[in-house]
Amino acid sequence: MQLWIHWWDAIWLLRPGCTRLRTFLWFVTCVAGLTVRTDLLGVTSIVRALGLHGRFYGNLLDNFHSTGISLDKMSALWARVVLRLFPDPLRVNGRLVLVGDGIKVPKSGKKMPAVKLLHQESESNTKPEYIMGHSLQAVSVLVQAAESVLAVPLATRIHEGLVWSNRDKRTLLDKMLALLKIVEIRQPFYFVADAYYASQKIITGLLDQDNHLVTRVRSNAVAYTPYKHQGVKKRGRPRVYGKKIALRSLFTDGQAMEQTASPVYGEKNVILQYRVCDLLWRPVGRLVRFVVVIHPNRGRCLLMSTDTSLSAIEIIRLYGLRFKIEHGFKQAVRVVGTFSYHFWMKEMKPLHRRNGNQYLHRESADYRDAVRRKINAYHVFILAGVVSQAGTASVFGRQLSQAGVGLFRFLAANDPSRYCPLRIGCGYRATPLAA
Repeated sequence: MQLWIHWWDAIWLLRPGCTRLRTFLWFVTCVAGLTVRTDLLGVTSIVRALGLHGRFYGNLLDNFHSTGISLDKMSALWARVVLRLFPDPLRVNGRLVLVGDGIKVPKSGKKMPAVKLLHQESESNTKPEYIMGHSLQAVSVLVQAAESVLAVPLATRIHEGLVWSNRDKRTLLDKMLALLKIVEIRQPFYFVADAYYASQKIITGLLDQDNHLVTRVRSNAVAYTPYKHQGVKKRGRPRVYGKKIALRSLFTDGQAMEQTASPVYGEKNVILQYRVCDLLWRPVGRLVRFVVVIHPNRGRCLLMSTDTSLSAIEIIRLYGLRFKIEHGFKQAVRVVGTFSYHFWMKEMKPLHRRNGNQYLHRESADYRDAVRRKINAYHVFILAGVVSQAGTASVFGRQLSQAGVGLFRFLAANDPSRYCPLRIGCGYRATPLAA
């Protein structure tokens, strides 16, 4: 029971995100069911895990579709709760470290909005090249747990598949910046992402908020040395860009390379070669720090940071921690079942195999509202999974151990009425969240 009390202390802080107490308690029931369920078969697994009567299945569905849950407000609250539950987040130069990436979830429903044909770029031959599914983007924060580092999820959204207006020119990069604004991290941070996010939109959006990007750049990228004026200045705009440098050419100068023990998480007795160059990158028109790395086993890599005061060792270490969000995705898919929703829309026009985006700007207002309602239900279900995933980590000493999750589920599955947090009562009040 003590475990559930700690769990309730954490989740009660999300109460302002719901307009009614009853809506919040049903949301808590959904999170509790996702936490202790032993199968990933949608909403029915929540009913079985908590020992609920079958008539409550409709109530759970209504809660996921409820307008009483303010999704953006709940996500912002959850980000603040995470920083409170994990008082020792990873910090570099006094900044938090956020990690972002995309995930593609298979969905074969013909009446599920935003399902489209997706291309999977992966080096693994176990994944099909094309799937039908939802394309999502996620943001996590890195926290220290004992001697390990965890990527605690903050928010996840479906960012492809629907076109609401033919004048909407937003890309996935714009939507990632919007997702960062939703979580409302008010402290400066480094945003660590893969090469897809090494672009002008992301960098300028982060710099406007005094944040920085740590990423990888493609091997065909180029940069410029700062131009040094000599002699008498002529009329006109001063020249800014000097000699053009293909970044892959930096690997050829072996004498300029330095050696160091690998700072990458989990690696021991590995010696890296690296070189640091501060060059002008034309997409953003400013100096950025490039780090070329030669790994004895993984080959060559080009890293970039918009913070020129960040050391090369820290850049390598931070980018090495990017894979932590992949571990979070694996747990969300295989353990928690964050993406195991199966809600379908009765009024929807059936999708065909290999369908692309669904264009809604010519549909009726009622049809568009029905699609919004269904997408909101998907996002509420995903939010419940995000809270369940991180809440379990905070309960077990801020370490996400498989044995701890198994114990938690065993206790609740054998007697859910005894180990249910809702029995604490509506009059219970945890410590309020600071403004």
